[in-house]
Order: sequence, then C-alpha cells, then structure tokens
Amino acid sequence: MKILYGIQGTGNGHISRAREMARVFQVLDCEVDYYFSGRAADKFFDMSCFGDFQVGKGLTFVTEQGCVQKWKTWRQLNLGYFRQEVKALDLSDYDLVLNDFEPVTAWAAKQQQVPSLSLSHQAAFLHHVPKVNDSLFDRLLTRYFAPTQYQIGLHWYHFNCPILPPIIPCFDKPSINQASFILVYLPFESLTQITELLSHFQQINFVCYHPDIEVESQWQNVQLEPLSRDGFHHHLHQCKGVVANGGFELPSEAISLGKKLLLKPLQGQFEQSSNVATLAMMGLAHVTQSLDITTMRVWLDSESVGRVKIPDVASEVGKWLLSGDWDDITTLQNTLWSQVEFPELVCEVMSEHYPESQYITSNLSLTKPLMK
Repeated sequence: MKILYGIQGTGNGHISRAREMARVFQVLDCEVDYYFSGRAADKFFDMSCFGDFQVGKGLTFVTEQGCVQKWKTWRQLNLGYFRQEVKALDLSDYDLVLNDFEPVTAWAAKQQQVPSLSLSHQAAFLHHVPKVNDSLFDRLLTRYFAPTQYQIGLHWYHFNCPILPPIIPCFDKPSINQASFILVYLPFESLTQITELLSHFQQINFVCYHPDIEVESQWQNVQLEPLSRDGFHHHLHQCKGVVANGGFELPSEAISLGKKLLLKPLQGQFEQSSNVATLAMMGLAHVTQSLDITTMRVWLDSESVGRVKIPDVASEVGKWLLSGDWDDITTLQNTLWSQVEFPELVCEVMSEHYPESQYITSNLSLTKPLMK
C-alpha cells in the first residue's frame, strides 16, 4: 500500500500527530509520502522524519492578538490558486490519501476518486461531542474544509461515539518530573502581553516558547525559548504546569503526563472554545478568556488531578490502516478505550454526564462492546 499523508501545517499539533504516525509507518515498512500546507516552507522545523515532503499553500486562517480575523481570512483567500493546487496534485500512484485537516490532498482525492481517510481531532466534531458556539459556518467548515470518504475523530473521551483516544508521543516514563517552573506556549498571543502577565509573579519561574523568539534569553523571571521540538518536550516533561491555547495535541500530551493546565482559547475559533469547555467539564483544566492576573494566581495555587493514561494509539491505527478494512473501527475503538485510565475524579464527573457509558471504572474496563 502506498499512502499520501496530507497534514495541516498552520499549527504544530497536526505535525506532532503526524510524527507519531511516521514513526509507526517506518516500523511497518509502509511507503508514505507527506504533503503539508498552511505554512511557508521555511517556517517548518524538525521535519527530518518526513523525508522529502511536499509543501503547498492550501487554505489557512489569519490570527491577531489571540483572535481569528474572519474578514482578513476571507480577503487573503486565493481560491483560484487553491483550485490549481488541487488539480496539479497527481494521486495516480497512491492507494490511500490519509488526511489531517489538509484541504489540497482531500479535495484532490475527492476529484480523482482515490480512497481518502481523515485522522484528526476535527473529525470528532462530526459526531455528538461537546461543542460551544458552533455556527452554521463552523459546521460547514468541519465537513467541507477537507472532505474525505472515511473519518476517524480523536478526542479525550469517547462520548459514546465512534471516535478514538488522542495520538500522543510515546513518552519515556522515567523522564517525567514535577519541577517548579511553568511552561507557557501561547503562539497566537502577543509576546509583550505574555511577558507582562508573567512579570506579576516574580516568585515563579516560567519557560516561554513563542514564534517571535529567535534566540534563547532571560527576561526577569521568564526564560524565553525559540521553537524547538526537542527543547519543548524536555520542558514539558519537567514542568509543573502548562499555560496554552485551546488546541488539541498539547493538552493531550500534558494530561498524559499529569500536568495541570490553564487554557486560553483562540477567540472566534469554535474548536478551541469546545476543547477548553470539554477539559474544564472533565476537571482536567482551568480556563481563562484573557491574560488575566487573578485567574493565573488561582491556577498557580491549584494542583493537578492526576495523569490520564493513554495507549499507543498510533501503532494500532497504523496496523488497522494497512488491513484495508476502513468501514469498521469497532474492534479498534474498543481495544484502545479499554486501555485508557482516568483519575478517579474524572471518572466520577464523566459518569454523571454520561451515565449510560459502558466505561465507568477508573481503568475503563470494557464490560461490553461500545459499538454494536
């Protein structure tokens, strides 16, 4: 089987997920080519695992000061060029287009009638999962931005829907620690506003990663770091807590390490609003709508509720993909959710919200198949 894997490159979460799948495909000796869009080619970093990958322009959103600018997004769209990219992408050598919310490969597969399968967090929103402020525009965007023949959504809980747990890096458990510093990653916020907020807590040490930081430096109680995958994961393993936006991949990694979370959703982005509301409901995160001193102070005094154990989802998905039976994820879903373990407090909360759930014990022992 030869696969073309299309990955949304606007944020780093999609790429982090793709790195895990690339690891699995290499182990399985599967031939995979990679296609990224949504970011200029010179803005990608730590991409060696993808080999000689392709980069397209695709479609992306304009963000300023922590908010999606829908009017500016619409003005910068070049649908004519996008159609050219779709038409120019030849898929005749591929048996499957795997897609993580990447529009060029998805639409090319649709037009050339090549089997396509989305493996993304966005695909979970096609089901009855918690949603906040999802407009008609948001629903259409979820369904048609990167349409595929098959869909597999990823989420922090199954919500009695045909979705899977998150794909996260396989962490080396001995490297997990609880140091005194706080890790901050708010790429959609102003770096000046971030450091201004953190300066109010001189007794706390912060490590801040941001796209605007070019070299490592120290500013008062804040260690400023340029984007680096290895450096970021080192600090993620060692930190006491994480301050971030409301994406999916970083919170997934953080809760798997038992790190407490303070999340500020990107305004105007229903997915992030839904994400933070879900984690707050589960008791796994605190939420703020602004860079607020009072909220930060309360969160700094809080403790983590514990670690969520997440299995190696990528390996199981890789083997399932190569089986070619893409119509049914029943066995795959039941196998993976039966290995997830939540802290007791989370189990109690979710049992109240979803009393009909088959997964109600602290280790989510499977009493009967979730899907019939």
